[in-house]
Amino acid sequence: MFEFKPILNALLRAKSGAILLLLQIAITTAIVSNAAFIIKDRIEYLEQETGLPERALFQLEMMTYGTGVDFAKQVEIDEALIRNIPGVIDAVNINAVPLSGGGSGGTYTLLPQNQVSQSVSAAYFLADNHVLNTLGVELVAGRNFEESEVIVSNDGAAIAKVALITQAMHDEFFPEGNGLGQTIYRENDPVKIIGIIKLMKGPWLNDKRKDRSLIFPHVRPRPFQKFLIRTEPNERATVMRKIEDVLLAEYPHRVINSIRGLDELKAKYVAEDTLMVRMLMVLIVILVMITALGIFGLTLFNINKRLKQIGTRRALGARKSAIIRYFLVENALICSVGVVVGSLGAIWMGNKLMALYSVPALSASYIVITSLLVIVMSLLAVVGPAKRAADISPSIATRSI
Repeated sequence: MFEFKPILNALLRAKSGAILLLLQIAITTAIVSNAAFIIKDRIEYLEQETGLPERALFQLEMMTYGTGVDFAKQVEIDEALIRNIPGVIDAVNINAVPLSGGGSGGTYTLLPQNQVSQSVSAAYFLADNHVLNTLGVELVAGRNFEESEVIVSNDGAAIAKVALITQAMHDEFFPEGNGLGQTIYRENDPVKIIGIIKLMKGPWLNDKRKDRSLIFPHVRPRPFQKFLIRTEPNERATVMRKIEDVLLAEYPHRVINSIRGLDELKAKYVAEDTLMVRMLMVLIVILVMITALGIFGLTLFNINKRLKQIGTRRALGARKSAIIRYFLVENALICSVGVVVGSLGAIWMGNKLMALYSVPALSASYIVITSLLVIVMSLLAVVGPAKRAADISPSIATRSI
């Protein structure tokens, strides 16, 4: 019914075109499978839940160059000024900003440094008791800092004895869920867990520590300060425009810069991944178009070479549907071999990417879906030329050779 033997004989007589098309289909299948999987992985990374109201938060950095400044008192004054700006929900002096790509981290243990115990690496933040309200995160257990627990000092020996930690860090140390009130250690310094935050991404979204963070009640009064401000919905832009004038009016001997929204900081941090997703999408479109054009062109070439054969078959009574079926089956044979070779290539390429760039293992579903889509695309690409072949008049075909 499908005339496999004549089709195979015809392909063997003109191997070069079929082999080129087969390789093109195989390359497309291998690359598109991996590209689609990477795109999905990167989109999940870009759209991951952060636990933060990104569009309501912004940062500012401030460098004071005046002399005789009591920086501890100045921090209090600046925080009060910012909180009194209309539209501001809360503000906090902080050492690092989540999602920004810049921050500090350390290793924490269940026992002092000289004893063997489990260790967990995590990012840490230094802020006062306004930090939870400013960040807009949810405390699922425990309490916030008390004002008396906040240390205001640049002394490296001054270490907070309590901390808030994220749920992810808590679960690393205490999978049974009994971490509230327990003690962990920063080197040999004990730190009591007084609160657990449901979800808060750290400074580095692509780091293994992204979900593990601590917040210590500590303010470092220095010439360089960083503030995080949370505003009412739709008020952020207005507050960002006026905040520099408000602060400079209180004390002019300083420079205020880097007034940026948290979503802007995140977008800058993930800019390379966003660009990669767009480039891979363009690559997929180009590969599919080139493959479709290749199938279309090869089919037209085969029709022009076989005008006499087609005309003879039509003269002997072959129906148009038989001519169309002939070219569809021929293309399906080439495409089937191509997607098998391409699937093997996709697995090999996925393993290489996993070994070299720590990309997650390629899911078999992406290979299957890509193979099916390539087959459908190739059949659609051949329908037009096949119909054209079926419409050839027997007399015109035989006279043209």
